[in-house]
Amino acid sequence: MIKVFTLTVFLLLSLESRENPFFPSVGEKDIPYTSNQVKTIPSLKRATIELPPQARVLQKVTIEYKSLDGSVEKKTIVLNNSVDWHLPIFISQNYSVSSTSHKKTKNLKFKKVATSKYCSFFTSGKTLKIVTKDKIIRNFLLVEPHRIVVDFKRDASIKSLIKNNKNNLFTKVRVGNHNGYYRAVIELDGYYRYKVKKVSNGYVFTLR
Repeated sequence: MIKVFTLTVFLLLSLESRENPFFPSVGEKDIPYTSNQVKTIPSLKRATIELPPQARVLQKVTIEYKSLDGSVEKKTIVLNNSVDWHLPIFISQNYSVSSTSHKKTKNLKFKKVATSKYCSFFTSGKTLKIVTKDKIIRNFLLVEPHRIVVDFKRDASIKSLIKNNKNNLFTKVRVGNHNGYYRAVIELDGYYRYKVKKVSNGYVFTLR
């Protein structure tokens, strides 16, 4: 009997327990996921690359970047241009809306892009302002195409709206009626996260 008890205790002690069964055990791979947390990273202004004296032809440029899901990818452009090694190579970005996109919301110059019965839509660079008296029930992001979905609380009948916005980050605005609320769908020109802020006359959405 003592031998059986001793053997049982030994087997129990030899088992590897997991502190938290909701996390992968040793040797298993973590399942990748997208986080809503966005670290504050300074915007690219201008970077400089000095060429060595033997450089004569710039054949291609490769950029390595991090995507929204955290994966690292590369993009290459083929040039095959002669260069003067005395002069540096500059890397920079120019935004047609950069001067306004980083200002406070109250100083932005908004352009009206769509109007429905109970809400109006204004854009300025990466900022969308929805002027309305109605409260947001929920808002979320969908893909293919990338779009922001916003539900406003109001039990009323409204006419459906579809408005295309050429040369705008917010490419299309759609508004439709539902039971107890109406829905605004704002299609985007690419992949973004966003943050939303309540203001006195509605809501402000800022793409990131």
